[in-house]
Amino acid sequence: METMLPDTFAALGNATRLAIVERLLREGEAAAGDLADGTMSAPAMSHHFKVLRDAGILEQRVDAQRRLYSVRPEAIRAIGRWSLTHRQFWEQSLDRLDQLIDKENRP
Repeated sequence: METMLPDTFAALGNATRLAIVERLLREGEAAAGDLADGTMSAPAMSHHFKVLRDAGILEQRVDAQRRLYSVRPEAIRAIGRWSLTHRQFWEQSLDRLDQLIDKENRP
């Protein structure tokens, strides 16, 4: 999944797609029609779902005439691992900067 992180972040870089994912994380599986906010055409929503599926973020299942979407847990875990790795880097860098500033400010 980590090899797909550029696609994941590119897909989530769009406000509409991020809102879809956030809603699915909050509320669980939902039908495409329930996720539409009424301001976007069906083809536009379909495009957003396709981008999210292609990036490995969403999975789709068919129930009669409805398309149901849910977030793939693997995608969220990969984002979490990436975030933690980079958080540790920045925390260590900021700690080193604090030490240098303290050293410079000593008489």
